[in-house]
Amino acid sequence: MKRLKVFISTIFSTATLLIIQAPCHAAETAFKEIVQDSMYGGIAGTVVGAAVLAFTHKPGDNLEYMAYGAAAGVLGGAAYGYFSTRALVEVDKGKVKFAIPTVMPDVKDSPRKNSIVISAELVKGNF
Repeated sequence: MKRLKVFISTIFSTATLLIIQAPCHAAETAFKEIVQDSMYGGIAGTVVGAAVLAFTHKPGDNLEYMAYGAAAGVLGGAAYGYFSTRALVEVDKGKVKFAIPTVMPDVKDSPRKNSIVISAELVKGNF
């Protein structure tokens, strides 16, 4: 019975966090993007962990799968956010930094048809 209460409170807490949205007043920086991707990754990981529960023999005994999924999602989202904010060459205060560029697919809407555009930042600099 205790595990059922924990499961119900976990579902209620997750639903509450997904429904209630607070505005974010952060600056448009790489940190904001990393945190946002981490949050989305955590939510997606929690959902995947909950879906895995459906395939277990006793779902009430394996509720930690949701926590494992959330942790993996947060780490994956943070890694994605970190690498999506980098360019191949970055010039900052006279110093040149090299990194791996991130390929970013995007869908462009037009009146006639939709097209997929793939882009990557090759040079980024602050002067």
